[in-house]
Parts: sequence; C-alpha cells; structure tokens
Amino acid sequence: MLAEKLKILSRAENLQIELQQSREEGKDIRRYEKKAQDILQLPAEDPRREKEATVLFDRLAKAPQVKNYPYVEPSEYTEIVAARPTLDIPQYPLPIDLSNEAIFDKVYGAWLGRSAGCLLGQPVEGYKYGWTREKITGLLKDTDNYPINYYISSDIPQELREKYKLSDKYAKYNNKYTSWINNVKSGVEDDDTNFTVLGLKLLEDNGSQFTPLDVVNTWLTQLPALRTCTAERVAYRNMLDGVTPPESATFRNPFREWIGAQIRADVFGYVAPGNPELASKMAWKDASVSHVKNGIYGEMKAAAMISAAAVTDNVEEIINAGLSQIPEKSRLTEATKELLVWKKSGKSWEEVIDTIHERYDESNDHEWCHTVPNSMIVDAALLYGEGDFEKTIGLTVMSGLDTDSNGATVGSVSGMILGARALPEKWTRPLNDSLLTSVGAMGTVKISELAERTIKVMQTINDTDQSPKTA
Repeated sequence: MLAEKLKILSRAENLQIELQQSREEGKDIRRYEKKAQDILQLPAEDPRREKEATVLFDRLAKAPQVKNYPYVEPSEYTEIVAARPTLDIPQYPLPIDLSNEAIFDKVYGAWLGRSAGCLLGQPVEGYKYGWTREKITGLLKDTDNYPINYYISSDIPQELREKYKLSDKYAKYNNKYTSWINNVKSGVEDDDTNFTVLGLKLLEDNGSQFTPLDVVNTWLTQLPALRTCTAERVAYRNMLDGVTPPESATFRNPFREWIGAQIRADVFGYVAPGNPELASKMAWKDASVSHVKNGIYGEMKAAAMISAAAVTDNVEEIINAGLSQIPEKSRLTEATKELLVWKKSGKSWEEVIDTIHERYDESNDHEWCHTVPNSMIVDAALLYGEGDFEKTIGLTVMSGLDTDSNGATVGSVSGMILGARALPEKWTRPLNDSLLTSVGAMGTVKISELAERTIKVMQTINDTDQSPKTA
C-alpha cells in the first residue's frame, strides 16, 4: 500500500502524464517524445529510468510555446485579474446580514452538504478503485437506486456483491471500513473534507490576509503527508525541500492542473458570502502553492460560486459569478460556456454527460482527475438538479469521474443555497453532525461547531476587509 502511494512521487511513473499536461499547456515537446518512450521502455528496476525521467521533466518545463496557442492562461493573480471577462452579473459584494440565524443556517447547510456529497461519492470513486460510470450505473440500477435516492450500501445480495466486487475492507484514511452507508456513523475522513477543515484553521490563525507561505506552514504543521494526493503530495515534498510558492506548484509536478485545488475552495466561499472576488482571491493564494493555470482557476471559480450561492439560488448566475473571476480565454472558461450552451439548447443531462465522457477518457489518469471535466460535471449537476438537493448530488455521483470530490463541491453549493433546515433529513441524519478528520489533533469534530467557527472567521473578515458588507 505504501509503495503504491509513493508512486505519486516517481517521475518515471508519471512521465506520460507530464507529456500530456505539457501538450495541453501548449508546449512544443515533439523533440522530447522519443526520449520519453526510450525511458519508459527501461526496466522498472533500472536506476537510469528514474534519473533520466527527472532530467526530462526539467527539460519539458523549459519547452517553448507552440505558435498560435489559442488560450491565455496566467497563474499570477494580477495577470488573472487583467484577463477576466466583463459579464452582465450583479455588482458584488452584495449586502448580507452576518449576525442573524439565516447566514448560520446557510453555512451549516454548506458544511453538511459537502460532508453528505463526499460520503455519497467516496465508495465509488473512480476507475482506479474499480469504478467507472458504467459500473456505478449498473450497481445503482441493480439495487433500485437509480436515479440515486439514498446513500449506497454494501448490504446487498451476495450475487450482486460478487458481480460488482464490493469490499468492506478498503478503508481510505482513518475510516475503519469502506464508506458504504451501512458501515458509517459520521461524516467520513477524506481529502475533500480534510482540506476544508484545514482551510478553516488557516483562516482562524491568519485571517483573510494570509499568504501562500502561511498555507505552506499550515500544511506542514497540521496535515500528515500521506493525507495528501497527486499535486498536493508533490507540493508537500517540494515544501519540505525548501521549495516555496509558486515554484512548489511547478517543480516536477505533473498534476498541476488536476482537481486538488478545486476541492480546497469551499471555506473561502463560506467566509465571504456575497463577495465572489474576495473568495476567489483567497482561493488563488491557497491554490498557488500546488497548482497553475486551470488548476488555480478551478479553485477560484468554485470559491466564487459558493460565495454567490449565499445570495442567489439562480444557478446560471452562480456559475457566471465563478466565470467572472477567471481568465476569459482559458480552457476552463471555454468548457463552462459550452456547457451553458448545451443546457440552453435543450440537451438532456444524459446527453451532456455522454459528451463529457466522449471527450475525456475516464481510464486516463490525467483526464479522470483534471480540473476541467470535473468542473463541467459539477456545473451540469447544478444546472440539471433544479434546486433539489437529492437530485443534484445524485446526478453528480452518477456522472462518474471524481465522484467524492464533485459530490462534495456540489453539496457545498446546494447546501449554501438551501440552508441546513431545508436539507432532507435522510441525507443529513447519517452524518450525526460529526466529521472525522486528521487535521491537527481534531479527530472527530461536530459539523455544527465547524459552522460556528466559520461564522466567527466571517465576522472577523468583515471587520478587517470591510467586505462583504453588512446590510
């Protein structure tokens, strides 16, 4: 198990991912492709394999841009701001009363929604653990849970357990068993929730004026290294080696546009209701330690959407609030706009998800975990969920790809829109208002207490930033 986890840090193991990432960024890497194939043909035990792959990683980092690359995708904040579009959206920040019970209900709803969406998606997360969209759909249909109407259980007939190779023994993080609903008594530990708790700790200790170096310090002191994945794992190692942001995100990091930053966005939206710009600026500082370009934009967009969800239930307006904070000529913006056109043209949810899967191969590591297709699934679920919490998180998980990450993000947005009191009890009761985490020494924490702590940070930010403004 440990050897498998450490493969994330192998340059040879991830050379194909780096090649694909470099091509998508518009680098001219033709001269390096044969060398890459020669390296990959070396035996795994040959010491030259890793050494030569490392050298090639560094050469690919310096590869020139192809001519006529159609996208403008900066990673520096001032350049991102300069590349943002002008959209016909409300003039944020919108006034909001930070003192009444309504804002607590929304923030608590967002925490509950994130925990519920993560729990729903975690046991069927991705093809690497044996779960494709087709297999998820098959299990759901065979257990009369399609469309999804409740959490997924392993307490099913033996022939179905064998057909779908269900296991109760694969436990991610500190979870005792596989997180089927019959095995849990609280919200489960996951990177998708650990980082939300970690972000809250960051804000409690540093306020909204935190720097990327504060993010580094919080990670290294509060989060165990093996609780990180992909881009975060590489950045974590870089940080331990004294490589600071923004180089910690770029140095030999083939996962730099993957979904890892997007899953860290939520708390920045929570503490800046009605102020997408403030939320996205905080998200940029967080994302810049481990990601670049569309990896950063995914976190900025998600944070802005959650911020907007505190003041409107119009999903298209929420998505546009996210688009307003990222470069107009980016791959993420292009994909999001295309999705909005599909919805307006009358395409069904099934047609939209079919198209996403035709474009992105879920058996390809890079495409399965890249920010762009997963952000599209989030937006599609919100658009077609029609404000119904159960339908929205269900559509997300039925779409495949990164099911727990996307379920968590959608749960946040929906929970913020609806508030805790409006969330169906059948989805919140199994959480028992508790969440398992390995951040610091917290262990199991009350979700309601996390919401209360979030409100305190929100009020402090309001006092220091003068935004979002009180009504």
